[in-house]
Amino acid sequence: MPHMAIEYSANLDAAVDMDGLCALVADTMLETGLFEIGAIRVRAFRAQSYAIADRLPQNGFIDMNLRIGKGRSAEEKKSAGEAIFAAVSARLAELFATPHFALSLEIREIDAELSWKKNAIHPRLRGK
Repeated sequence: MPHMAIEYSANLDAAVDMDGLCALVADTMLETGLFEIGAIRVRAFRAQSYAIADRLPQNGFIDMNLRIGKGRSAEEKKSAGEAIFAAVSARLAELFATPHFALSLEIREIDAELSWKKNAIHPRLRGK
């Protein structure tokens, strides 16, 4: 259950290909070897209203929240986070060349007793 929610300021619409960013994140998650392809979900949400730092209109943000199921070591979670953050940082290098951009990533584990799922995609991808 690796689900990545990417929230971003609306002023980044012209600067960032969000479909491409979502694909990059999904590919990077898969490349870690920690997540099954049928479980990966990446989605982006545009924040129309926001106030960032000193409120200059050029200020923008991308906030990534990755929810995962339990069962991975602290080292594995850290390695996955570093891989995702590095890939996204590299993709957004032009934004970091300005003094108006902030990027964040947080990984949270889901309590299995309080999470319900039903997935018809897994059997297809597993060939069963």
